[in-house]
Amino acid sequence: MRILILSINYWPEVTGIGAFTTYRAEHLAAAGHSVEVCTAFPYYPNWKVAAEYRGKLASNEERKGVRIFRSYAYVPNPVTALKRIVHEASFIASSMIRAVVRKRPDVLLVISPPLGLAVPAILLSRLWKTPYVFDVEDLQPDSAADLGMLPSWALKLLYKLEKEAYRHAGLVTTLTPSMRQRIVEKGIPENKVELIEPRMDDSLTGISPQEALAFRQKYGLDDKFLVTYSGNMGVKQGLDVIVDAAAMNSLDDSMLFLFVGNGTDRDRIRRRATQMKLHNARFLPVLDETDFRGLIAASGICLVTQQQSVSEVAFPSKIVTYLAASRPIVASVNPNSEVARITQESGAGKVVQAEDAKALSAAIHELRNEDLRELGENARTYASLRWSSARVLGHLEQRLCAVAGSTTDTLAQEGTIR
Repeated sequence: MRILILSINYWPEVTGIGAFTTYRAEHLAAAGHSVEVCTAFPYYPNWKVAAEYRGKLASNEERKGVRIFRSYAYVPNPVTALKRIVHEASFIASSMIRAVVRKRPDVLLVISPPLGLAVPAILLSRLWKTPYVFDVEDLQPDSAADLGMLPSWALKLLYKLEKEAYRHAGLVTTLTPSMRQRIVEKGIPENKVELIEPRMDDSLTGISPQEALAFRQKYGLDDKFLVTYSGNMGVKQGLDVIVDAAAMNSLDDSMLFLFVGNGTDRDRIRRRATQMKLHNARFLPVLDETDFRGLIAASGICLVTQQQSVSEVAFPSKIVTYLAASRPIVASVNPNSEVARITQESGAGKVVQAEDAKALSAAIHELRNEDLRELGENARTYASLRWSSARVLGHLEQRLCAVAGSTTDTLAQEGTIR
């Protein structure tokens, strides 16, 4: 089967959509399929194009059997709502140009956001008479509405585009049951919306105390109890709640709050922690694989935070990572969110109200006094049953084959192909 993937993010990005798209593409290639990816030059989460790719309009690469076709995208820094629209629009246009000259695939896999990739998906699908699978990693119009990021006319346009994206797709896939239900409630038939959950990194189940020790020694962390936030540091993550919780524990020399990663709100959060003279808060950049494994192994408690206004269906991939690595969790989120449900269902931690620093601090202390090993075992068991690579990626492959096969059968019956 020939598969063409449209995704604004891809390797060497190691967080968010880039990581999701990369492991899916590489699995499909390893399974014997011909896989091509049209993507942008790597820029996330720093919002800066990696040095080795700067100044280019296009490039071709191959990695682990996947052919990668990169094209230009305007990358703003700092990011504003208007600049982000230009950013996404530039990639939608350039990726369309790159994709249209590729050999006709059997199926298109289109990763949203950006929602605007529905435009080349629909056009290419009609041109090639090829179905597309629209993979929804984030309900972009709902998120924009919740955060008040766009004027009403722009939201109406997004919702109209979303409707067309779903209507023309051969299949719509998404990450969580609540996201799937939200899409169905928009009028899409249930049998057209499939749950394709994130897969866990199976190697994280084997992280060792030696990796934790090496990480502690490298960064001079001694035997401090580490409370870790790792991932994108944007506005919707609501990281002020962690800064405030750290302030409440500033006299506890045994505990250190780690902020690891990058994003549009990192500099502001770091400045705030500095102004508050929080010696129990430390910031680290995006880590390579070895250091990241050490970080997770060394962490006593991992945090998931979101603003109260963030949609209850939003799903940060870090929760899969934390559970796979047997880490206890405190989630400062909307109590009706998917993150809250999974945290409670897994028995791996506690949920507190979003943006409530006092509740977050109390939960950290309560969890620290519990049996962290038992919580970690609960986390790993839950992750292994729900998100194992074999289960998740095997299901994705089956659904892509089914969509490609059903359309091929239809075209053959109509005499379009012989």
